[in-house]
Amino acid sequence: MSLLEIQNVSGGYEGQSIVRDIFLSLQSGEWLSLIGANGSGKSTLLKLISRALAPYHGVVLLDGKAIHTQPAQAIAQQLAFLPQQQTIPTGLTVQQLVSLGRAPHQPWWQWDLSARDRVLVNHAIAQTQLQPLQDRPVEQLSGGERQRAFLALALAQDPKILLLDEPTTYLDLRHQLELLDQLSYLNRDNHLTIITVLHDINLAARYSDRLAMLREGCLWAVGEPENVLTPETLLNVFGIRAVALDTPVGLQICPISAASTESSAPSLSESFSEPISESMPSSCSPHRDL
Repeated sequence: MSLLEIQNVSGGYEGQSIVRDIFLSLQSGEWLSLIGANGSGKSTLLKLISRALAPYHGVVLLDGKAIHTQPAQAIAQQLAFLPQQQTIPTGLTVQQLVSLGRAPHQPWWQWDLSARDRVLVNHAIAQTQLQPLQDRPVEQLSGGERQRAFLALALAQDPKILLLDEPTTYLDLRHQLELLDQLSYLNRDNHLTIITVLHDINLAARYSDRLAMLREGCLWAVGEPENVLTPETLLNVFGIRAVALDTPVGLQICPISAASTESSAPSLSESFSEPISESMPSSCSPHRDL
C-alpha cells in the first residue's frame, strides 16, 4: 500500500475548482516534485494534500486513512507542511521556534518539553546546522537562515511526510543548493518522504525521484524526470521549446525559445487524439504515467 494516495481529488477556493480529478500516489521514502506553469494549481494541490484545504470531492489517504476526517493534531504528527510564506514570529529565538514542532505530540495541558522532545528539537537544530544561531531571535535571521529555521521546526514534528511549497523562493543560488542538498540527505538517510512545489525545472529534475506535471489544474504526466521532461511535454505544459542535456548532475533542460502563438501548446481537449474518458470532465484529459 502506498504511504499517500490522492484519489479523484478536486478543490479550490470559493466554489471554483483550481485542480480537478487528481489521481496520484506516493511511496515511503520517495521525493515527488509538482511542476507546471504559473496558475497551474501546484500550490493548491499541495494545500489539499496538507489538509490546509478541504477537497470538493475525492479523498487524500495517509496510511490508508482519510486525512480530512481525522483530527488536525493526528495528521500533524505524521505530516509537516512548509507554506510558501511563513509568518515571522516576534520575540522567539530559533530554539523556541523549533520547539513548537513538538506541539502536535503533546497533550493540551503539557507546556514543558519532555526529555524525548528536547532530544528531537536539538537533533532538528543540528540537522539544519543552526546550533550557532539557536539563541538568536528569528526576525534577525537572513533569508537562508530563516528558511532553515522553519525546516527545523518541521523536522521537530518527526513527520513521515514533508511538504514544501517553493522552498527555494527568495534564496540565492548557493542557498538553494544548500537547502535542497539538506533535503536530499534527509530523504536518503532518514527515509523522509518529500513533496515539493518547485518553479525551477532543473532543480526539480536534479533532486526528485518523480515529477508530476500540472497544466490548467489537471495532471498532465507523472514519471521519472528523464521520461517526463520531453520536448513534447515541455511544449504542452510550459509553452517552450527546449532540449534535454546530459550533465554531471543528470538530466537538465536548456530552454531554446517560447513557443509562438501559432504553434503554442494545444488546448487540453485537443492534446489527445483518443476520446476523453467519460469519467473525466471535458476540460481534463487522463494523465499519462511515463
